[in-house]
Amino acid sequence: MSTIGYYIALPFLYGISLLPFPLLYLLSDFLFFILFHVIGYRKDVVMTNLRNSFPEKSEKELRGIMKRFYGWFCDLTLETLKTLTISPEAVKERVAFPDAHVFKPFVDRKQSVIIVMGHYGNWELAGARFAVEPGLHQLIVIYHPLQNPDFERLIVRMRTRLGNRLYSMSETFKAMVRDRAQLTATAFIADQTPAPETAYWTTFLNQDTPVFTGTGKIANKLGYPVIYLSIRQPRRGRYEMCAEVLVPDPKNTTEEAINELHTRRLEADIRNKPDLWLWTHRRWKHKRPA
Repeated sequence: MSTIGYYIALPFLYGISLLPFPLLYLLSDFLFFILFHVIGYRKDVVMTNLRNSFPEKSEKELRGIMKRFYGWFCDLTLETLKTLTISPEAVKERVAFPDAHVFKPFVDRKQSVIIVMGHYGNWELAGARFAVEPGLHQLIVIYHPLQNPDFERLIVRMRTRLGNRLYSMSETFKAMVRDRAQLTATAFIADQTPAPETAYWTTFLNQDTPVFTGTGKIANKLGYPVIYLSIRQPRRGRYEMCAEVLVPDPKNTTEEAINELHTRRLEADIRNKPDLWLWTHRRWKHKRPA
């Protein structure tokens, strides 16, 4: 049945992807009405996350953030489908990359880097934009493979069609060691939820939070500088990728310090514009071990 469902859904997914952007955002407005006003998709999770993260804000402020979040979330969903067919020219038009020069010194000295970011802005369009910028590293995105083999192939095609590569989460370190002779930028989306026993624990948005240790550990072991990538949204349908060197010399920085740095940097982005982060995620489902 899953294969049948895939082939039924496939024409609709590509049909949405082929829509011009004005129609895509009209469809997103309709999707927002259904998710927010009719279904109320995960509204309890979103409000709980917001209340715990911003105890200083009023209910009115939190509900305003929630409403804006759902509008962005619907845009994000359809913009992600758009990457199935979007052209390099359209990616460049939609996503500005004024900080591409941040990567050039590392390219010049043939130094691979680690990119660290969160589920903030539109990370899928950002990956596509990096791929079409000439003269940069080979971008490799770490991802979690899907159980369904048909949708897995679709996701892989979507994320690699403009030239990027993928590492599955389970093979990341082994693959990075294998590919050390290549000039790569490996992208870690570091705000996912790890097992509590193996995580680095810190306070994030006023809550005890487990953080994957891989970013700091691998940067420290391989000596790869860490670049933080923020994806801002000047206006609807337009994004801007902002890059900064977070850890220029990881060999002289502990893995805990690296993980703390990128966590604090993401937290600053979220506090600045909270409606662009993935609040439907059950980020705080684990408790700190005794």
